[in-house]
Amino acid sequence: MRTRPDIISKEIIDGRTVSRDEAGYLIDSEEWNKAVAVHFAKEEGIVLQQEHFTIIEFMRGYLDERGVTADARFVYRFLAERHNESQSRARLRFFKMFPYGYVKQTCKIAGMRQPRAFSTG
Repeated sequence: MRTRPDIISKEIIDGRTVSRDEAGYLIDSEEWNKAVAVHFAKEEGIVLQQEHFTIIEFMRGYLDERGVTADARFVYRFLAERHNESQSRARLRFFKMFPYGYVKQTCKIAGMRQPRAFSTG
């Protein structure tokens, strides 16, 4: 369910104020940094490791280059190529790192706006 754009909260993370929608996604992806990622991941019960940041950096680079958030299948393809494995194996790897999924956890931790509709792969 898409959140209402008029419900915005402000929060101070690592000395910076960030604005979030009612589901906890950043309003402006430019407010994201690694401290924000760590904070959001902690809320989701995830301790970020280098592999998490590799995925997040891929997603943010995709957004910077194309102006849209990468669909989950592109992330799975990226992981498959990185680990020289099938996309189905990469998808399993992904869900071990982000057990509640692409939109619920990965997009939020990476500082993306909440997607309207999304393929979860």
